[in-house]
Amino acid sequence: MTTATAAVEPFDAVDVIAAKRDRQRLTDAQIDWVVDAYTRGIVAEEQMSALAMAIYLNGMQPQEIARWTDAMIRTGERMDFSGIGRPTADKHSTGGVGDKITLPLAPLVAVFGVSVPQLSGRGLGHTGGTLDKLESIPGWRARLSNDEILDMLREGGPGAVICAAGSGLAPADKKLYALRDITGTVSCVPLIASSIMSKKIAEGTGALVLDVKVGSGAFMREMSMARELAETMVTLGKEAGVATRALLTDMSTPLGLTAGNALEVRESLEVLAGGGPDDVVALTLALAVEMLDAAGRPTSEDELRAALADGRAMDVWREMIRRQDGDPDAPLPVAPETEVITATEDGVLTELDALKVGVAAWRLGAGRARKEDPVQAVAGVEMHAKPGEAVVTGQPLLTLHTATPERFARAVEALEGAVAVSPAGSPEAAAAVARREAGVVLDRIV
Repeated sequence: MTTATAAVEPFDAVDVIAAKRDRQRLTDAQIDWVVDAYTRGIVAEEQMSALAMAIYLNGMQPQEIARWTDAMIRTGERMDFSGIGRPTADKHSTGGVGDKITLPLAPLVAVFGVSVPQLSGRGLGHTGGTLDKLESIPGWRARLSNDEILDMLREGGPGAVICAAGSGLAPADKKLYALRDITGTVSCVPLIASSIMSKKIAEGTGALVLDVKVGSGAFMREMSMARELAETMVTLGKEAGVATRALLTDMSTPLGLTAGNALEVRESLEVLAGGGPDDVVALTLALAVEMLDAAGRPTSEDELRAALADGRAMDVWREMIRRQDGDPDAPLPVAPETEVITATEDGVLTELDALKVGVAAWRLGAGRARKEDPVQAVAGVEMHAKPGEAVVTGQPLLTLHTATPERFARAVEALEGAVAVSPAGSPEAAAAVARREAGVVLDRIV
């Protein structure tokens, strides 16, 4: 008779937690083990919760962050685009309100011979999800096989794909991301940086541009923390052999004039048709310039604008949507219920708080509190003026959209204090005009 013996683990989770609690640097072997053991279920959720909080409070040295990121990558598969015959570039945004940039950006970059493997996610809380937006297009599907993704990126395909990331990419991050969300450890630079970069490096792109949001509607509200995050991620990418750079961009005010799902797709189509709001166009062009340059295909803003104006980017978009069973000619859904909020005085709009607009869109049904919650394609907030613009009493400022009118009351509650109007000629009005003229790109890190 033989007795089975359990495998002996080289470390104990309590010792690893205690080391970080006491501000010690974790060794490479400790990091490799704890990430792998957590993925295998050997390290319990409450133990990883304690370790995440210790990291949140005491931080990590650059070498620890790099090793943690690599350990998360090694829990899953890595994609390989070396055989598609074209350079690849991707963009990642840290999340914001009205951030529909991926939709016009991916097809625009593909026009210039650089393939864009944009593996995207869903919205949670006040920040919108790219996949939720695209699913407002009739028939469109987010899930693709690896072979389908490669076919989209090769010569003969549209050259761009926006789809769900497979479960095989950095599975440790999937577990840890959900845990951080319920343990108050989301806004931690080492954990954010390793979460984002483990997935992006595993994705296999050759170049990566990071759009790090700063302001009330972003996870990073302070410039100093946003810069630290951007610099950390750029370093991680470069050390992994990915040509990485970052833009710090303003998220104190929503991007564009819509926050929602179908509403944002409609606005993205305006950009692809050569129009659209100035801030959305400007950020799309700035990110496209960076992606193409990082991929070795430097392209001017004038050339990019021409590809929007003459329909080349729209052609890529239509093929991209068709390849994923969507109908690019189908009308987008429209909310059956709307409510308008108007200006109560004359002057200059000096504030339109991104977080409050995002929460209002969420409460209208555009977002979710838990990953399994459904979203409404039609819900969201439409903005009729942006800070720096003159408004008059009675002018519509916001239109709320939903399929369930009982949601209006809580959405209006969320917008309390979101809008400010100051007299024309006041210092506040002048400052709002100056911010508008400065644009959304605040800094660049390479």
